[in-house]
Amino acid sequence: MATVDVSLVADLAMFAGLSAEDLAEILREARSARYPRNSEVFAQGEDAHSFFLLLNGHVRASKTTPTGEQVVMRYVAPGEMFGVAPAMGLRQYPATATAADDSVVLIWPAAAWPRLVTKFPQLATNTLLAVGGRLQESFTRVVEMSTEQVEQRVAHALVRLAGQSGRKLERGIEIDFPISRQDIAQMTATTLHTVSRILSGWEQAGLIESGRQRILLREPGKILELAEQAPDGDG
Repeated sequence: MATVDVSLVADLAMFAGLSAEDLAEILREARSARYPRNSEVFAQGEDAHSFFLLLNGHVRASKTTPTGEQVVMRYVAPGEMFGVAPAMGLRQYPATATAADDSVVLIWPAAAWPRLVTKFPQLATNTLLAVGGRLQESFTRVVEMSTEQVEQRVAHALVRLAGQSGRKLERGIEIDFPISRQDIAQMTATTLHTVSRILSGWEQAGLIESGRQRILLREPGKILELAEQAPDGDG
């Protein structure tokens, strides 16, 4: 098993407070793997055999509801842990993880988790902080789903994605991985038709550019204004 270079991950929040020696020991238990775009890292309901750290690329976490609907829960950005079911006491993965673009991950066996956090309690603390941040994000999205119009929800989704994985260009901020209108519909609990209508309108107004599963926010400030506008009673 090839040794992972400590310098690749030393500055990540997940490993804050750990020495280079500690980090080297943690990494010795990991292996790296590549996942081509659209390949599955793990499936909802599968035994939680491993936990992961994304080095490059983006991973989509999605959940299938009892009625068969697909819901995109979030996108994992480089430097984030995911699939940390062992840290939450779960025996199975609660969602499916799919590579949104070509991705490289580090993989630890689930059996290593209790041993690592016992020896390196800072790792448990950092993981708890990360999971807490994701829970807060989930709560925010629940409020958005319950109280906002669809246009606001779509605007919030684009702002969130641009903030997480935006690439600044002369023409604006591009969401730096392939994302389809269907993905956005599944993030915002609406239909593909509705998302297409909203994005087409914004494109005609010069607020965004879209195509080939790429979205560029030409006027990110105005998209943010749309996200934060006060409700007008039209649900």
